[in-house]
Amino acid sequence: MPVAGIGSRFIAILVDYLIWLVVIVALVLFLSYVDPSLKHFSKLGEKWATATFTLLGFTFYWGYFTLFEAFWNGRTPGKRVAKIRVIQRSGRGIGLFEAMTRNLLRVIDQIPGVYAVGVISIFLTKQHQRLGDLAAGTLVVHERAQLAAPSTGSSARSLTAGIFDAPVSASAIPERRKSGVELAAAGIQRLSVTDLEVLEGFFARRLDFTMETRSKLAERIAGSIQAKSGLAIPEGISTETFLEEVAHQLRDMARIG
Repeated sequence: MPVAGIGSRFIAILVDYLIWLVVIVALVLFLSYVDPSLKHFSKLGEKWATATFTLLGFTFYWGYFTLFEAFWNGRTPGKRVAKIRVIQRSGRGIGLFEAMTRNLLRVIDQIPGVYAVGVISIFLTKQHQRLGDLAAGTLVVHERAQLAAPSTGSSARSLTAGIFDAPVSASAIPERRKSGVELAAAGIQRLSVTDLEVLEGFFARRLDFTMETRSKLAERIAGSIQAKSGLAIPEGISTETFLEEVAHQLRDMARIG
């Protein structure tokens, strides 16, 4: 998912603030109606009412963003309009803790009232993170584009591939190498479609990684595949060739099934 920039985040916060403003105006109108009536009781009652409504205003301001992001898949109404969402840096959805952390620091990010601190932080960080995002370990990203329908004769586009910036095309997935390696069918049968999706996602993006990162990812995926299937990497082939063979045999099995 591509990281959201200033423009889309501005649209989101504008919509959210308009909603928030409508509620606050309604709260103020209600306060103006209730508060004068409290003068008939005591000055203390009036002060308590003012303090209570001030607290409610802050709670709504903070809770609006926190609860929506925590329980609505990282989105507020404004983010939904702008088609962006908040996720963890790992790609997982955020929970209540991350939502609370990033929104507690919203007060600092909006200093001096126009999000100057937040905007500067977004421009200075590689992944466009404001201070709240840095503290919570979150990112604001664009929604995943609707997955394209698979073409005839090619493997289906996987959900895992949607995480990456570029769509998975048939050319991104390697053709079967004539290595003569055949892996045990019993081991392949222990794997699932989810494993194939992970492999396709790796193949689609591996050229974008450094060689060190690419090697570590391949070894990590191969370790998971071996643990589930009981397969061993045959002598004389690389880890990536092993993964390619696993993927091809999984596709063949899916066609037969």
